[in-house]
Amino acid sequence: MTHFSGSIPALVTPFRDDRIDEAALADFVEWQIAQGSGGLVPCGTTGESATLSIEEHDHVVALTVQAAAGRVPVIAGCGSNDTRVAEHHIARAAAAGADAALVVCPYYNKPGQAGLLAHFGWLADRSALPILIYNIPGRSGIDMTTETMARLAEHPRIVGCKESTGDINRISEIRHMVGQDFCILSGNDYMTLGAMAHGAHGAISVTANVAPALNARQVAACAEGDFAGALALQDQLWPLHQALFADASPGPTKYALSLLRRMTADTRLPVVAPSATARAIVDSAMAIAGITP
Repeated sequence: MTHFSGSIPALVTPFRDDRIDEAALADFVEWQIAQGSGGLVPCGTTGESATLSIEEHDHVVALTVQAAAGRVPVIAGCGSNDTRVAEHHIARAAAAGADAALVVCPYYNKPGQAGLLAHFGWLADRSALPILIYNIPGRSGIDMTTETMARLAEHPRIVGCKESTGDINRISEIRHMVGQDFCILSGNDYMTLGAMAHGAHGAISVTANVAPALNARQVAACAEGDFAGALALQDQLWPLHQALFADASPGPTKYALSLLRRMTADTRLPVVAPSATARAIVDSAMAIAGITP
């Protein structure tokens, strides 16, 4: 069974003048690896995949693989509400040298469980990469049941999930129904401590964009059974977990990264710059976390 672990940032996509800032992306990947991130996820929700063209999406994945240069795994965001587009992204990610594909439940279409089985089964049959299911009902509008996940996990190329239901009970349920070897990655930063106590193997994190070293330390502490140390880091990071969603994501995250001089704060419509109130919340949370420009 393929396993991914550690703190894995759901990378933002740097823009400059509405174009992908390739130099900033390469530097950002370098910094993330140096700070202890255990993997990289380009072109997830935080990477503004919804407003990247198909060509831009594939290019960002290729750039990330190139910059990572095999030092950490790259789990390419490949999801779409169009099964054929998801198939295309998985093929291009494989050709670029990615290590796995993260595939979100199809949003807006809201297929039932039979549709989810057909969608993921189609992709797994045609994929050269291991697939992680991304279950996030709050964004997709559909919740994959654990029974459905267990059926999909029978496919040798479906190896894990990003669990973002917000229900801590799901971790134990997945371990019980799908198996303890199935790779579970926490998809909600505020729940990573609890998720790992319940048996998750790591986290795909928004906060790791801004606080990669602290986030990596917390996930490592959980993995080592040092939950007292992990709780101390939770107290330090929790305000930042909240602040990065004080306005439409990834606006607050890019604002924080602009303060750290990692990239511009540019986002693409319909996401706009965070409000003054949200910026103040981010400023305060960064100070509590001890993160200064």
